[in-house]
Amino acid sequence: QVQLVESGGGLVQPGGSLRLSCAASGSIFNSFMGWYRQAPGKQRELVARFTRGGSTNYADSVTGRFTISRDSAKNTVYLQMNSLKPEDTAVYYCNTPYATYPWGQGTQVTVSS
Repeated sequence: QVQLVESGGGLVQPGGSLRLSCAASGSIFNSFMGWYRQAPGKQRELVARFTRGGSTNYADSVTGRFTISRDSAKNTVYLQMNSLKPEDTAVYYCNTPYATYPWGQGTQVTVSS
């Protein structure tokens, strides 16, 4: 069973950047991995993902600011987050759009001055 471990979160000022990592304990090469986030009192939402053919798809709220990438050799998926806003504050998780794997613990991102 693949396990997912997210890291890289923290406290950042508005306009700042963070790079999140999602390390998988097994091969996720053929999985359409994505990044979710869940803010307090809100449902978990998918903000970035890989699609067929290696393309990417982003939620409107993060388009142009977030970039998803992967290192298949390391079984790791990344989320580069730039121009962060207070509304990006949430716990960030990785998984497929079908939640194929058990959820990890997530990594907290707080955007505040």
